Amino acid sequence: MNIIMKQEQVKDYNITEKVVKCAFANAEHSDRNEHHLVSRIRNSNVFIPELSLVAINNDDNRIVGHILLSKIRIKNDVQVVESLALAPVSVLPEYQNQGVGKLLIIKALKKAKELEFDSVVVLGHPEYYPKFGFKKASTWGIKAPFEVPDEAFMAMELGENTLDKVSGVVEYPSVFFE
Repeated sequence: MNIIMKQEQVKDYNITEKVVKCAFANAEHSDRNEHHLVSRIRNSNVFIPELSLVAINNDDNRIVGHILLSKIRIKNDVQVVESLALAPVSVLPEYQNQGVGKLLIIKALKKAKELEFDSVVVLGHPEYYPKFGFKKASTWGIKAPFEVPDEAFMAMELGENTLDKVSGVVEYPSVFFE
């Protein structure tokens, strides 16, 4: 399988949303609305087009995966720091467990670093995301704004010690909750 990664284009939106919907159709921890979240993020001020990527099967030019990183903030009483949320990463069921998600995550994190973002936060599988450098967000005193297992709420520095002086509660934009 020959997979290429590229920035999602407006013409890809409908197909991408179908990929996201299919990817989460049988997911254990899903409200089956991730495709709506993607659409809402795209239509908000937290959307970064360069961080909305698709994976394409080069054999048949079919979109088989998608990842989205969007702006969030980490707030405490004395500071507000911009960060990114990795949500969601989606791969068609027949392409799952073949490295497509891994390729999307690696490419998106690299691009985020190139765009000079300092960190990424993810709510996800505690066995999967540490492979990419994610650690429990509580390591830095970063908390979710809702109840979530500590090991499932993770953060990652995109530069050396970029979270050392950061702590507080993640503030997700309202589009995450509509």
